[in-house]
Amino acid sequence: MIGEANGLARQDSAPVSAQATVAAPPLLSGYQAQDSLFSSSQQQLHARGLLAPLGRAIDEDLAGAAEGLLADIAIEHGRLPLLGAVPFDRSQGARLWLPTQAVFAAGRARHRGAALSAVPGGEARARPAIEPVPAPAQFKRNVERSLAQIRDGALRKVVMSRSLRIGARVDVPQLLAQLLARAPSAYTFAMDLAALQGAPACLIGSSPELLLAKRGARIVSNPLAGSIPRAADPDEDARRARGLLESAKDLHEHALVVEAVAANLAPYCRELRVPPMPSLLATPTMWHLSTRVDGVLKDPATGSLRLALALHPTPAVCGAPTERARDAIRELEGYDRGLFTGLVGWCDADGDGEWAVTIRCALVEEQRTTVFAGAGIVAGSEPEAELTETSAKLRTMLGAMGLAHAVEPAMGEGGA
Repeated sequence: MIGEANGLARQDSAPVSAQATVAAPPLLSGYQAQDSLFSSSQQQLHARGLLAPLGRAIDEDLAGAAEGLLADIAIEHGRLPLLGAVPFDRSQGARLWLPTQAVFAAGRARHRGAALSAVPGGEARARPAIEPVPAPAQFKRNVERSLAQIRDGALRKVVMSRSLRIGARVDVPQLLAQLLARAPSAYTFAMDLAALQGAPACLIGSSPELLLAKRGARIVSNPLAGSIPRAADPDEDARRARGLLESAKDLHEHALVVEAVAANLAPYCRELRVPPMPSLLATPTMWHLSTRVDGVLKDPATGSLRLALALHPTPAVCGAPTERARDAIRELEGYDRGLFTGLVGWCDADGDGEWAVTIRCALVEEQRTTVFAGAGIVAGSEPEAELTETSAKLRTMLGAMGLAHAVEPAMGEGGA
């Protein structure tokens, strides 16, 4: 049941989404390795233990299985939330589970600041072994081949990504503290996967992008597409932001995503509000074009996971048309994205929940950490600029790990 056990204290206050809720203490004061946490600007979920796993693929009626599991468990164990992550590939198994304990807190998560040591033994400044997959030069060739398919009319957009495999152990609680401190309004998560995978592993990140949130009959999605790296100089930073709002290429890329989100949500909604123009969203490393899509459901019982899966993958992480973009990603990228560009979050037996797009993230394993970043390729994209964009996105995790400068040479490969 939701309640006190092993440091997860329950306090009485107004409910959020019919869950147990606490007034906003510094949640991470009780956070331990092998816990899981999902934090948004309004509330956090802190969970521990594994009661029941759910590893079904999206295409095997994952939403229906989740709804059935939540209903069955509620009879015997109370109203536990389902949490975890769903991969990019709809045919791969999800990493979802019901915890043995869970607690919600209203307000933003805080941490009594702890310094990060990304590499054990105080070696945070030493450069660990780094393997880029694909290498920067290959990533640029992938962009060029994507542009050729766009010119031929096979694609309107495709997202090309890359990863860095870093030979370093990372202290997950310390990294999580850094992410919360650096971007408190982001969707920050640490999903411990050890019990599901049989080996130490944690999906951790700080996503700026909300795929879908639901409370009662009301839903919101906040797609991001069209980006530019931030600048240290305030005048240059403001110039870049203005340029992004006026960029025909980026506005086109953004419109593709918003149109797809609206089209996929419309059958479920009796009201749907889509602003005519995007606004700007700032993270510590990037400017993004952002549109908040608000809706009212025809049937309030429709679950947040079902709605999120109806959107996944959006053109923000895949492309358009979706199937052709998926084919191009399989052909060109050269690695399995796994949980990167999937969705991460939670839902409850009422269908309420929050699901973020799994970006600005890392997979932390016992002796290796892999970080990921991607860029949307449309007509007018330039390979060098897309490489620069992915490098800026990688810095969200690398900076929090204390590795931003140490890893910089690995991003270039011949000045790239």
